Amino acid sequence: MDTYDQPRSLASPIDLCAAIDAAVTAAHAGAAILQSYAHHRADLVIDRKARNDLVSQADREAEAAIIQELQARTPKFGIVAEETGGKAQGAATWYIDPLDGTTNFLHNIPHYAVSIALIAHAGTAVSANETLAEDTPVVGVVYDPSREELFTAVYGLGAWLNGRRIQCSRTQTIEDAVLATGFPFRDFSFAGQYMPMLHDAINRARGVRRMGAAALDLAWTACGRYDGYWEMGLAPWDVAAGTLILREAGGACSDMHQQDPWPIGGRVVAGNRAIERALHDMIAPHLDKKG
Repeated sequence: MDTYDQPRSLASPIDLCAAIDAAVTAAHAGAAILQSYAHHRADLVIDRKARNDLVSQADREAEAAIIQELQARTPKFGIVAEETGGKAQGAATWYIDPLDGTTNFLHNIPHYAVSIALIAHAGTAVSANETLAEDTPVVGVVYDPSREELFTAVYGLGAWLNGRRIQCSRTQTIEDAVLATGFPFRDFSFAGQYMPMLHDAINRARGVRRMGAAALDLAWTACGRYDGYWEMGLAPWDVAAGTLILREAGGACSDMHQQDPWPIGGRVVAGNRAIERALHDMIAPHLDKKG
């Protein structure tokens, strides 16, 4: 378990209202840079970090703008970002994905988002009456600039799409569900586990969709467009914001192995509460045991 550099149980509660305001401002700043490049994709310089793992100056410049805004407004929080790294520290840490859906973006597919989340660490007070027992997402923003859809959530207060409260679907069975997923695309080591899961889902569910942006998969599940979602091989910044948005919309979002308090390991199972449980049951027979 991670340790941090200060005792927090005696500190004042963190200001979640100020944090969500900072995150929304930062998301808009990052998205403005993405959209300026979206109209000049031919000019983008693209680097290949690994197979099917691309980064452009759009990612880097958007991330820099987001970090600048967050550091100015919440200087005591840690920052972990996709391109520049960082570490968890202080009472809470920002997890930033400046461009979730990079491949879509680079291929002019208008399905990508900025994702920003604040994870409050164990021992942090989030109100006068509550101190967290484990690391917990407490602020989440997912912004889709192509559709101008802003998904937001604050711990204990709810989730919203463009200011209107959202809720998960009420679908009760996988047979009636539309599910979202993501195929192995960078790390193929778990393909032997994943492909039987996909086979089962295709044969049981009403439909299975693969859109290529995990943050939006979670946000779309939160507002009822999807009934459930599972994926493997993600990064913490892919799922941090969407985890809270979905939970605050009345759903469940969990670590596939049901060990971590949120899917920090990048193996996520999510949906309304009935579908999340059903997905765990569907996945379990194919999942390698984790030590």
